[in-house]
Amino acid sequence: MSLSAALNTAQSSVRAVASQTAVVSRNITGAGDPGYTRKIAAVLTAADGSVRGVAVSRASDQALQDRLLRATSTSAGAQVLADGLEAIRAGLGTDYARSPAAGLASLRDALQLYAASPNDELAAQDVLTAAGTLVQSLHEGTEAVQSVRAEADEAIAASVDHVTATLAKFQDVNTAIVRGTAAGTDVTALLDTRDQLLGDLSSEIGITVQVRANNDMAIYTDSGVPLFDKVARSVTFEPAQAFAAGVSGNPVFVDGVPVTGEGGMPIRSGKLTGLVELRDGATVEYQRQLDEIARGVIEAFAETPADGSAAPVRPGLFTYPGDPAMPAEGGVLEGLAAAISVNPNADPAQGGSLLRIRDGGLSDPSNPAYVSNPEGDAGFSDRIEALFEAITAARSFETGGASGTDSDLLAFANGSIGWLESARQTASSDADYQAAFLDRAGEAFSNATGVNLDDELTEMLRLERSYQASAKLLSTVDSMLASLLEVA
Repeated sequence: MSLSAALNTAQSSVRAVASQTAVVSRNITGAGDPGYTRKIAAVLTAADGSVRGVAVSRASDQALQDRLLRATSTSAGAQVLADGLEAIRAGLGTDYARSPAAGLASLRDALQLYAASPNDELAAQDVLTAAGTLVQSLHEGTEAVQSVRAEADEAIAASVDHVTATLAKFQDVNTAIVRGTAAGTDVTALLDTRDQLLGDLSSEIGITVQVRANNDMAIYTDSGVPLFDKVARSVTFEPAQAFAAGVSGNPVFVDGVPVTGEGGMPIRSGKLTGLVELRDGATVEYQRQLDEIARGVIEAFAETPADGSAAPVRPGLFTYPGDPAMPAEGGVLEGLAAAISVNPNADPAQGGSLLRIRDGGLSDPSNPAYVSNPEGDAGFSDRIEALFEAITAARSFETGGASGTDSDLLAFANGSIGWLESARQTASSDADYQAAFLDRAGEAFSNATGVNLDDELTEMLRLERSYQASAKLLSTVDSMLASLLEVA
């Protein structure tokens, strides 16, 4: 080998080692950054053995990344649902102490004590108080459900805005990657940024990706609707102005295609999926159960003609805006749990009389047909006992909790709590499982693409030795050239 060739080889080697050292330094610096992937410096060697340059790539594993994106989406959706159901449970008090089931049990006990002492005004007041507590529990349950639904709807709007903003950033980064790849420049930092945007996006909506020429990437929802293909697609949503029982939420659209709700191409994972399920699924079913409890309460405490006449059955201790008609059968009367109230004819504070709980006449004090104790017998307990038995009398419901559609009122209310608790525990367990799976997926991806400091320090030592060898070769060539110049 000539001295000039040796000199060129040594110089190119020094430059290559410097470039490789810079890459290793980047890896060491980025070791604590979860969004950083290990960079790899590949030496390009010419035919004569000299180093032509260093190409920088990065560690990647598309299969592991796809699994991580799916795990991120699934975990985010599961956690949202679990948090929402927990919020409803919290609204019903510790051990469901403020639930309709607890209110019914208290009212049943108060009626039992009143039946034993039908002339006791304090016992009658306890029944009225228990009735008010039951009504309040139905109101608070409805408020908790609709509050969670409204918050979910607001969160859907925020999520859609976040998806839109993320797609806009993704478009800028993806364009820079495609141009840089075509020009042969180092785009590894941009690829890291794009991966971070993908992870952020996958937490909001389930996605799949496709990598094409020049590192171009297309994004689709997990149901197949394009989210990004050269340009970002529009993601739109119209929030509801207010939520009440029977009010349905609006779907999310991607490029005009509905990706939530009935029809269209619904997504299967992501925070949006969990929010929509919370808004339109579990909460709606629980609200239907609350409305059915309210209907059962009105029916159980209704007044029938005591004189055997053909007068219609009318709401008694509990009433609602449809009074004097009874709630219609054959379907859930949506919003009834929020509309039910204690009949003011039983409340002395509103001009009523506690005696009407015992004697009847709550539905229409002016109509003697509904009075069960016209003589005002102080020991009369038949009406109170009938109300007590009505709580546990068999009846049918339009929707089922844990106790099914054929049950008694108290059992149905307890079954509703069992249904909610079962749904909450299932959602919580699923969220914990998905979070653990996400941790494992993230760990596997990090092991494949992340930085191992021990490996990088070892590589740094190897590069130092290479640099020393190249420097020694340069020094030797320099000495030989100096000797030649002296001889000349």
